[in-house]
Amino acid sequence: MNYTVHGLSPDPFAPLYGLTDDELAKRRARRVVVDGPGFPERVELRDAEPGETLLLVNFEHQSADTPYRSSHAIYVREGAAEAWSGDLLPEVMRKRLLSLRGFSADGMMVDADVVEGREAEPVIERLFADPAVAYIHAHYARPGCYAARIDRS
Repeated sequence: MNYTVHGLSPDPFAPLYGLTDDELAKRRARRVVVDGPGFPERVELRDAEPGETLLLVNFEHQSADTPYRSSHAIYVREGAAEAWSGDLLPEVMRKRLLSLRGFSADGMMVDADVVEGREAEPVIERLFADPAVAYIHAHYARPGCYAARIDRS
């Protein structure tokens, strides 16, 4: 099964780049300087490096007008300009416990599973074997936050 993993477009976040902390707070966002491991970035789909500046923002990752409509906190590197896209899970996802949620085209959850990222490919294939699954949302299972979208390619 061929699939593509997509990082988020930087476009919705670009207006936040360079804002003061007060201006960010008015938009329910915060600036965070990475001080160790554990900061997975959602545009470039990589772990942020110590000293890098991230924006912690609320992001609506499931905008379907269903009971599954959802948003959660995510990190975006301040200045990120190009979304990661590829036909494999990036390392940032491979080394974490993932919740994979298969959704129908109209935004209803069809199936879901939790798996270690390095073992996710068979679960992705199983979810996409169901023709009712139009796309998969990957979440970092422990904090529950959105990681990336996975589509058939």
